Amino acid sequence: MRAFITGMSGFVGGYLAEHLRACGDQVMGSSQKADASDLVAWDIAMPTTPEVIEPIAAFAPEVIFHLAAISKPEDCGSDQLTPQAIAVNVVGTEHVLELALTLPSKPRVVFVSSSYVYPQLNSLEPVSESATLAPPNRYGDSKRLAEERVLAYSQLHDVDIIIARAFQHAGPRQIARFIVSEWCQQFVRGDDPVVIRNDEAWIDLLDVRDVVRAYRLLALQGKRGEVYNVGSGVAPRSGEIFAMLRAIADPARSVRVSSSQRKRGPIADITKLKSATGWQPQISLEQTVRDTYAWARAAQAS
Repeated sequence: MRAFITGMSGFVGGYLAEHLRACGDQVMGSSQKADASDLVAWDIAMPTTPEVIEPIAAFAPEVIFHLAAISKPEDCGSDQLTPQAIAVNVVGTEHVLELALTLPSKPRVVFVSSSYVYPQLNSLEPVSESATLAPPNRYGDSKRLAEERVLAYSQLHDVDIIIARAFQHAGPRQIARFIVSEWCQQFVRGDDPVVIRNDEAWIDLLDVRDVVRAYRLLALQGKRGEVYNVGSGVAPRSGEIFAMLRAIADPARSVRVSSSQRKRGPIADITKLKSATGWQPQISLEQTVRDTYAWARAAQAS
């Protein structure tokens, strides 16, 4: 398979590129700055130019994995979407779809959406792809709007698309703005106490290496025009996840909890994904925590 990845220099994009190559696939990607021979410089908030299109057309991708996005909810606005979130997450998705239309190879597009298109639920019942969409924040709004564009292009322009709704994920190399990486950084810095913002949040959390396996399988086996949840299907409590890390890193380290307000995020019903591809999570949450901490320690020492 020849695959083009938007946002290939990002956390998930890097893992996806590694996984594809390990499977024998050919890979090219885009980033705002092209610092490698397999990268095209392209800010997706801007339309494509001949300088962008020509090397991609020559590569002739069979699949475009559209990962590039502003992915931290806090960066997308509070009361309304920020202009940057609209430009990147919504209009940028249109630009990727336009790219697919211009390519002679007519690639399949795997658009990575988010579980944040679902409402905040006070239930531990898994949510299916047919659930009503009601984003709880502006990041979710941007992904819902982008999904609308993707489905419209599929119907009006005959673009072969798949939507993957990604639930939260973690793993080595993730920036310290997400919970497991943030906690790991506090431990390796020697923070005392380590601060937990909320120990009563239930989170569907999947290892990034399992995430990218699902994306590749969907590209190969997913049904055109369909939406698939990509998550673990379970939601441990944040305090339990932290306890795993504390046992590995420093059981004696003191802890300060900022909030114990009960919060339940959506849990993925992954029946459809498993049925279509045979995918199953392979990496335990404890292994994810252990590997993320080991990476944080190595990065601190280097």
